Amino acid sequence: MIIKDMKDTILFDAGEQNPYSQFFVGKSYLKMLSPGPNAIGNVTFEPSCRNNWHSHAGGQLLFVTAGEGYYQAKGEPAQRLKAGDVVNIPAGVKHWHGAADDSWFVHLAAAGDPSKPETEWFEPVNDEQYAEANKVK
Repeated sequence: MIIKDMKDTILFDAGEQNPYSQFFVGKSYLKMLSPGPNAIGNVTFEPSCRNNWHSHAGGQLLFVTAGEGYYQAKGEPAQRLKAGDVVNIPAGVKHWHGAADDSWFVHLAAAGDPSKPETEWFEPVNDEQYAEANKVK
């Protein structure tokens, strides 16, 4: 899949519809770039798409490659992200990430500790929480 309005900034193909879509609000796409145990996934979010609150047993690294979006750890304010930003999420931290309401958002995702790849999924980010994040510029 090629995103027309961002075709000059996309580094990797968006892939297919995300097989984890039950844990997302909106549409996302996933292209695995490297198999496990050192798996790296290219995740593409349509505008306003975000994943549910979740945590990773081994932590997670996000490398933003295109568009704009958000990262928020539970109990902390949301952070606006853009291409070139890196987020190091410690093991066990409940968080979410996703696109801004006016932009596609693309990041590479990798496990912080590949020997602990488990993800625990929680409730969706509700519209009020997401609207609050979109106030961050």
